[in-house]
Amino acid sequence: MTRHAQPRLIPPNFTSKILAILVAIALAISLISVPSVQAQTFTVLHEFGQPGDGAEPASGVIVDSSGNVYGVTLNGGSFNYGIVFSLDAAGNESVLHNFLGGDGLSSDGGLFLDGAGNIYGTTANGGTPEAGGCAHGCGTVFKRDAAGVQNELYAFTGTTDGGAPDAALIRDAAGNFYGTGSIGGSQSCFGAGCGVIFKLDAANQESVLYIFMDGTDGKFPHGLVADPSGNLYGATYDGGTYGKGGVFEVDPAGTFTVLHSFTGGADSDNPTGLLVRDQAGNLYGTTNSGPSGVGFGIVYKLEPSGKLKVLHSFTEEADGKYPISLVRDAAGNLYGVTLGGGTSSGCYYGGCGTVFKLDTGGNKTVLHSFTGSDGQLPIGLTMDRAGNLYGTTLGGGKGSQCAYYKGCGVVFKLTF
Repeated sequence: MTRHAQPRLIPPNFTSKILAILVAIALAISLISVPSVQAQTFTVLHEFGQPGDGAEPASGVIVDSSGNVYGVTLNGGSFNYGIVFSLDAAGNESVLHNFLGGDGLSSDGGLFLDGAGNIYGTTANGGTPEAGGCAHGCGTVFKRDAAGVQNELYAFTGTTDGGAPDAALIRDAAGNFYGTGSIGGSQSCFGAGCGVIFKLDAANQESVLYIFMDGTDGKFPHGLVADPSGNLYGATYDGGTYGKGGVFEVDPAGTFTVLHSFTGGADSDNPTGLLVRDQAGNLYGTTNSGPSGVGFGIVYKLEPSGKLKVLHSFTEEADGKYPISLVRDAAGNLYGVTLGGGTSSGCYYGGCGTVFKLDTGGNKTVLHSFTGSDGQLPIGLTMDRAGNLYGTTLGGGKGSQCAYYKGCGVVFKLTF
């Protein structure tokens, strides 16, 4: 089976529609001078695309206390169904697992590492035989233990239990996992379902905490964050009161509350990626269009009171466009990536993407502008304990494989 991965802001069934909208946005804007920081070092740790290697990492990586990096890819590997990989501190890659299809395929949700060295993740497809409920299966939750044994913990059916999980899991103190399925739950949303919030307990029993119905609640959720009281927060890419997506909360009793419905006006629309939460209860996120549809996305802050503030609006090509991932340091600075834009051209969204910093005063700085040979379409970003940034790009690199994105992607590191 030959597949070409797309930059997935939403489930695969709907990606082509959204990408068509994004491509239709004007790409030709005059370049302006954007401040650049010189105090950091950008390093490509690994380029995908060699025989037996993975291809097109579509989520961020995790880093352990020894500096080893772990991640997954959409494609590549022995069966072209993706891999689980690790990089040691020197950048040497090991393929830890080749997905077979029945145990999952197309992993793009990122990983969770526990204190015992066990790795947990999801796949967006696979888990059941070919011609199953979602053509190639509706996705899985898997575990790879510290001894290197990988097992499927749960296989989604795409019905009331949800399906196509495409964001990293989070875990509570009792060992329960929580996540979102981007399809399933109901027969809404063209019959595929609008997504669910699910729980997987320590005995691997799945329960659905909430089913999205494409009403004021939104549709197509993408990942969760939690507060110390066990409340869950997330965003939906679409739907809601104005059909532009929203931010929600689910409390431990299962009560669902819409915290903000995007209007498509001054607050922009279509939130992307995972939320970040600070100790004061403020939520931070990104969207892929600017206020009133003008521009290339925003970084926003949503206060516990429900007030939304635009922290930065991407309006120029060199500034970056379509932000998709955020992390926050102890000082309150935000770091993120944009799928496109920057000072180079000739990539999927015109520019090849950027890594940026937004300080507590609202000042934005481009930390790195991708050129294509060092990656394009940056997707995920994570920060280690020393404050170094690690990330992946869906395409680019110096190899000639994976021609769709002019390369099979890279893992990169920014040190300060």
